[in-house]
Amino acid sequence: MKVKASRKASFNAAHRLYRPDWDEEKNNEVFGKCNNPKFHGHNYDLIVSVTGEIDPETGFVMDLKVLKELIKEHVEEALDHKNLNLDVPEFKNLNPTAENIAVVIWNKLRPHIQQTKELEVVLYETPRNFVTYTG
Repeated sequence: MKVKASRKASFNAAHRLYRPDWDEEKNNEVFGKCNNPKFHGHNYDLIVSVTGEIDPETGFVMDLKVLKELIKEHVEEALDHKNLNLDVPEFKNLNPTAENIAVVIWNKLRPHIQQTKELEVVLYETPRNFVTYTG
């Protein structure tokens, strides 16, 4: 019997969506207000879920205290109150779209979750816009 256990977190970050190989007109056409050269920010909500068999000894799929600490160390400390374009190495050459941020978060957490467990990252950029990545 598989069960999904989830932990919710949040962080605030600024970013600019643009491609340096495109001119300003093309960037504005594709990314609109998100192409602001002075950046803009979001209050991101994050749900990290681990799916797997329940451990018969603990009753856990994963200890959520451990998941909380992993999110704090590998996501919140890396992304919270940062300019993603300027402060986060993973976005040096990667456009910090919600989709790409979710994949980066998944990649940061995956090495710390048992390989027998499934990992899912749901990232809310706004209350109405969110993405899901499961690897």
